[in-house]
Amino acid sequence: MGASRRRLGTLVCGRRSKWAVVVFWLAIMAAAFPLSAELTGAQENDAASWLPGSAESTRVFEVQQEAFQTGEEVPAIIVYERPGGITPEDQAKAAADAESFADLDAVTGEVVGPVPSADGQALEVIAQIDPGDGGWFELGDTVEEMNDIVSDGPDGLTAHVAGPGGVAADFAEAFEGIDSTLLYAAMGVVIVILLISYRSPVLWIIPVFSAFTALTAAQAVVYLLAEYADVTVNGQTAGILLVLVFGASTDYALLLIARYREELRRHEDRHEAMAFALHRAGPAIVASASTVAIGMLCLLAADMNSTRGMGPVLAVGVAIGLAAMLTLLPALLVVTGRWVFWPVRPRFGSPEPTERGFWARVGRRISGRPRTVWIGTSLALGAMALGLFGLDTGVLPNRDAFVDRPASIEGEEALARHFPAGTGSPVIVVSDAAAADDVRSAFADTPGIAEVTEPAVVDGIAYQEGTLEAAPDSQEARDTVLAVRDAVRAVPDADALVGGNTAINLDAQDAAARDSAVIIPLVLVAVFLILAALLRALVAPLVLIATVVLSFAAALGLSALIFEHILGFAGADTAFPLFVFVFLVALGIDYNIFLMTRVHEEAKVHGTRRGALIGLAATGGVITSAGLVLAGTFAVLATLPVVAFAEIGIAVALGVLLDTMIVRSILVTSLNLDIGRWMWWPSALARHPEPSPAEAAEEVRVPDTARVHPPA
Repeated sequence: MGASRRRLGTLVCGRRSKWAVVVFWLAIMAAAFPLSAELTGAQENDAASWLPGSAESTRVFEVQQEAFQTGEEVPAIIVYERPGGITPEDQAKAAADAESFADLDAVTGEVVGPVPSADGQALEVIAQIDPGDGGWFELGDTVEEMNDIVSDGPDGLTAHVAGPGGVAADFAEAFEGIDSTLLYAAMGVVIVILLISYRSPVLWIIPVFSAFTALTAAQAVVYLLAEYADVTVNGQTAGILLVLVFGASTDYALLLIARYREELRRHEDRHEAMAFALHRAGPAIVASASTVAIGMLCLLAADMNSTRGMGPVLAVGVAIGLAAMLTLLPALLVVTGRWVFWPVRPRFGSPEPTERGFWARVGRRISGRPRTVWIGTSLALGAMALGLFGLDTGVLPNRDAFVDRPASIEGEEALARHFPAGTGSPVIVVSDAAAADDVRSAFADTPGIAEVTEPAVVDGIAYQEGTLEAAPDSQEARDTVLAVRDAVRAVPDADALVGGNTAINLDAQDAAARDSAVIIPLVLVAVFLILAALLRALVAPLVLIATVVLSFAAALGLSALIFEHILGFAGADTAFPLFVFVFLVALGIDYNIFLMTRVHEEAKVHGTRRGALIGLAATGGVITSAGLVLAGTFAVLATLPVVAFAEIGIAVALGVLLDTMIVRSILVTSLNLDIGRWMWWPSALARHPEPSPAEAAEEVRVPDTARVHPPA
């Protein structure tokens, strides 16, 4: 195995083959760049891309599209308000606007209104917008045109574009330019951290270029999957793909560069140094990327279309990032030579600086009382996790879904002041036509339903709409939907189904709970199997998984306190805990893999206790830099004005920092020192004699070439 890995390293960074590798990736870049630019156009941001696949509301949506050619249209509700009472001039303005709305290309069907409110202080006009292939962004353009139309009203009359169309338009504005915003911000964070880590004005260019190449290739492949393999890609998935690929690829680059710099001090020939770096660091990088990719593929078990589609997209992105970091990056480093590390070039025969570094000193401090350290650290993380009891998850109301306060929310509040709050976002019931009248009676008699339309019948299917008295994104509305379902299901032979926006939110909440119950155990099992195969042990994988789960709980608890008491967020989205769990467990285990593979390597010669200290000293700096890079790139999500994205970015960034600064460096190291050789049970390594923690700490030195490179 060792010989084959070394041959692979020689192939990637040979004196002639390195140029072939660079040319190959430049050709990939040239072919991928135009395809990657098409990914935004291939996104599906309509309702179907987010719906839970087997839910009742999804089946209603399908009936709407197939039998009634509705469902894609999104209602925009234009509300006109004058506190002193609507005037004839106001009425004329609203009527003229309604005619103008009907002339817009994306507006379909009849424009309804203006309809006066019961208190005489408001008017509403309802227009159906067909977003077409443009999704949210087409909606945004149409709503912008509507805002231009209503802007020149009489003095004292206020007008807002609200309803599902207005809210969707504000989401479109929030996501507009998301790819470039996230890319530039992530790139800026990575460049700053690399400059600080390497203190070189040049070296950062190579990992950043390699990561950008990997991202471009990944976006091109995902575009092809979306176009020809029926993989669902939406704005959320595309944004996380960018952050994950750029951050994870840079992490892998940092680990490889650190080992390459180590080998340059031991080998005069840079090609040989890179071959040994790939031989030693490659398995840890492959195991890390495999853990992330398999963790993402576990999302295929989700019921939510948006979550399920994210799985293969992110797995493909990580796989391409891995390929680029193990081929393009080493080839470029060997092409450029030692000077790229200027002004701190690793000279042949020079001492290894990690022997006396910060993390070597931390290890020696831990070794005095390792059991006290890991118990105290676990209790501190457990105290942070108590914040979980204050985490309120569910479907966020529209007014709480944005970091700021967009115009559509002001319109929603104006609607609620003067009209039934559910206007424009009806509850939809489809049933067998023969039972339509009985279904309508049961529907209309349900408390919380203001009025119900007459049934429309097509091909033996009856379609009805009911107006909610409560706001459609409120808990009261969701309770009403549950009551409607109970009522219409009681009608004999009706086969009634209940859908609409409120039902979609309700079903999404149920699907997210189900997805968490299925996917979280899957991810844990997958990670355990990978760790067991990599470390050839059972105890170490169990210990490492326990530390990462504790880190996840602490990050979530700390995030909940920040959301509520500092940022003032009303709660977290239903899928928030699942996403954070998958990212933190898959990514957090990376740093344990980086550390423990090195500890395993050193333990074969020096025992686990001294190996733990050598491993911490050798990998501490690079893992800290990698954690800062990944935390920084995920924190970029917090710059978006959408609460769900901001919360994922903050929580994952906090979790990664906890993993790198506390869990990996302090908790895992102290556990290694306390448990010792039994970490590797039942492998033969568990039977090696061990020095005491104090004896192991007497000398922490990264060994020389004779020890580092045993015969293959």
